[in-house]
Amino acid sequence: MASVEFKNIVKKYSDDKAVIKGFNLKIEDGEFTVLVGPSGCGKSTLLRIIAGLETVNSGEVYIDNRLVNDISPKDRDIAMVFQNYALYPHMNVFNNLAFGLKLRKIANREIDKQVKFVAGMLEIAELLGRKPKELSGGQRQRVALGRAIVRNPKVFLFDEPLSNLDAKLRVQMRTQIKKLHQDLKTTMIYVTHDQVEAMTMGDRIIILKDGEIQQIGTPIAVYQKPANMFVGSFIGSPAMNFIEGHIANQRFISDKLEVPVGNLECLAGDDCASVVLGVRPEDIQIGSGLIEAELIVAEPLGNETLLHLQIGKSTLIARKNSHDVYHPGSRFPVSLDMNKVAFFDSITQMRI
Repeated sequence: MASVEFKNIVKKYSDDKAVIKGFNLKIEDGEFTVLVGPSGCGKSTLLRIIAGLETVNSGEVYIDNRLVNDISPKDRDIAMVFQNYALYPHMNVFNNLAFGLKLRKIANREIDKQVKFVAGMLEIAELLGRKPKELSGGQRQRVALGRAIVRNPKVFLFDEPLSNLDAKLRVQMRTQIKKLHQDLKTTMIYVTHDQVEAMTMGDRIIILKDGEIQQIGTPIAVYQKPANMFVGSFIGSPAMNFIEGHIANQRFISDKLEVPVGNLECLAGDDCASVVLGVRPEDIQIGSGLIEAELIVAEPLGNETLLHLQIGKSTLIARKNSHDVYHPGSRFPVSLDMNKVAFFDSITQMRI
């Protein structure tokens, strides 16, 4: 096991644009950290920098407190699981799992022991004689995982490993990877654009945008207290609702909506000319309150219903845990849980 640390990392693919901009982060020994963000935010580049597959323009990378900028990938004691599995098509599962051990000239008896142990752990023991073309997507991904585990590295790197799987398999593999971390207690760094994966898997998640950290925290902390509007919109499904308005006399005022806010300290003083109220779908209470909403669309999901509401000029999504039938065009009162809403500066988009 090992810690991983970035110090002032800058990565450019051209002279005028940095993909990674002065990046600083320390991942503790044994931690499961998820790097999450939209396509192009730099998360896979950071993973490749750790692996040694990308060089940096400036800054330092440490693995287990050892500077590795000039260390070759094979000497960094890391294992990487790719999105496309990267299995050797001409080798059977046993030899795919054993390949790295053979390169290290491990004794055949020990290789056989380790491969069978890992195959049993991942429930692929019956597949050892098959070639990758004879496997399903989920089976191939487990072989890719096994090839990483059998090496017993200091750090595991996962580059969107589940994106090629169907929804049911993604859930199964999420659980399997999380259980592996609990069993192995090895440092794992996982890259994804899927915020559900980030929320369910990570001890800590790092939200990235344009090569910069937007927020670091536990999944619950990031969900409940987003640092800015980007985090509020990216983390959570459905996303946080936003309502534009202003604050005067300790009240938030928008079209067809006015609620008390208490002693909120605005960046501009006691009164805010322009702010944005953020509220999660589950914090909109249906059937009581002084705010009138009109139902546009109802989406029943079995255990809950998503209600698309029109309040003045704002369209919001509310989550209702019931099997009640809702009819488009109907009107009913709603209220906001003011203990859980967030306020953002409309210019900087930062949380107030």
